[in-house]
Amino acid sequence: MEAHLTPFEPTRETMTQTAPITQDVMTIPRKQAEGPINLVGLTRERMREALIAHGTPEKQAKMRVNQIWQWIYQWGVRDFDSMTNLSKTYRKELAGHFVIEIPEMVSKQVSADGTRKYLARIAGGHEVEVVYIPETDRGTLCISSQVGCTLTCSFCHTGTQKLVRNLHAGEIIGQVMMARDDLGEWPRPGEGAGERPRLLSNIVLMGMGEPLYNFDNVRDAMKIAMDGEGISLSRRRITLSTSGVVPEIAKTAEEIGCMLAVSFHATTDAVRDKLVPINKKWNIATLLDALRAYPKASNSERITFEYVMLKDVNDSDEDARRLVQLIKGIPAKINLIPFNEWPGAPHERSDWDRIQAFADIVYKAGYASPIRTPRGEDIMAACGQLKSATERARKSRRQIESEAGLG
Repeated sequence: MEAHLTPFEPTRETMTQTAPITQDVMTIPRKQAEGPINLVGLTRERMREALIAHGTPEKQAKMRVNQIWQWIYQWGVRDFDSMTNLSKTYRKELAGHFVIEIPEMVSKQVSADGTRKYLARIAGGHEVEVVYIPETDRGTLCISSQVGCTLTCSFCHTGTQKLVRNLHAGEIIGQVMMARDDLGEWPRPGEGAGERPRLLSNIVLMGMGEPLYNFDNVRDAMKIAMDGEGISLSRRRITLSTSGVVPEIAKTAEEIGCMLAVSFHATTDAVRDKLVPINKKWNIATLLDALRAYPKASNSERITFEYVMLKDVNDSDEDARRLVQLIKGIPAKINLIPFNEWPGAPHERSDWDRIQAFADIVYKAGYASPIRTPRGEDIMAACGQLKSATERARKSRRQIESEAGLG
């Protein structure tokens, strides 16, 4: 997970069916219940409009947004009474119309390697999984963009869970805020935002769901994460991973500006059709054309190709040679991901010697080819293993195997 994906980043759990980009009614976030408006997830402009609509004088609105924004996103404050640079009367008015709410942490598991996996409950009682991976020089948070997934990548556990709905922007940025709560990372009163080392320094959209099927909410949440008067993460410390929703790829550069990763995983259409079925809609050639035209691609902002290593499926020397020919001319790095097994998985991890031989061919062709170190496997937090705990618990092994095409 991260702004230049490093070998430990969890790969996007997801994808693929040939769902259209225009979301149908089942994938659009459901209308939230009437009542106080949650300020978390509103862009600055939408927050300004909401404040004006509920009585804030228009001439004061921009200043009020700046004040409230800093309390929420720089200091992590959740109640209006603590916003001491606002009058008591105004704080009371805010409390009558608005709330500051983030997803509820239902559970936390800590791996032997320090990885933390959170189960977060959102509106409607739905749950998503969030993973924090600590390193000596950084900490990366893998967040989800949907409950479940429309896509059915054969190697991905999340793909066996049907899509429930898109997450709202507040539910996406709320995962970051929840993790910062747990890490104790919000500055203390009197501390500057940059006085302590950042424990959560990178975000990757590689959790549950296909981010580009929920573009607007993902964009708004990441704009909040990048805002310099709040969480203040550089755009280069945010990586969005897609299975290949081609029409939305250029928009990612233009409207978000973050780093891009692609769940590639195969070097022929015949194999990718099976592993990443969205390939039937936008095949390898179409995807690569979009990546070659990606506005931000450069030697300093390389596109990451994620490639899960599946025994006797996509791990031959011929695959490695085809891969480097396919991506020729694209500023890129290849993240090789040893397959992380889950109950009923239809694949096996490639042998270590095979993974190293594959990496060597890619490296000698001039591409960085780190082999991602599996993290959090003992708590099912590794790449491709995320799935709502409640969904996992209600299914027997036989059901899981049947859905994976093994029954």
